[in-house]
Amino acid sequence: MAERLKDDADLKLEALFRSEPVRDDGFSARVLVRVRRQMWVRRLSLPIAIAIGAVFAVKPLAQLADSLPKIVGIVPQGLVNIIDFPLEGMLQGTIIVPGIMLLAAMLMIGRMLEE
Repeated sequence: MAERLKDDADLKLEALFRSEPVRDDGFSARVLVRVRRQMWVRRLSLPIAIAIGAVFAVKPLAQLADSLPKIVGIVPQGLVNIIDFPLEGMLQGTIIVPGIMLLAAMLMIGRMLEE
């Protein structure tokens, strides 16, 4: 609120410290345009790279999730009884991977909105 209310002394001080912009033939404006463009490229390149990588990783991750019960079948029965982990009740890999991808996408979108 104090920033909005200015008396004569404040206005005089602002007039004293106000200076003319430095003449640079538009150099600073070009730099700002380039910096803003690079900022958008950086913001978009990481999510796009993650999405492309996730598309390539879906099939191997699904195969890994499918072969996990077979791998656990090799483990001795005594060790499986100690762990007592119900592998049959686990979610399918086709549900887990898109869920993780959706969570990552939401986190990236939230980060982009904060900036």
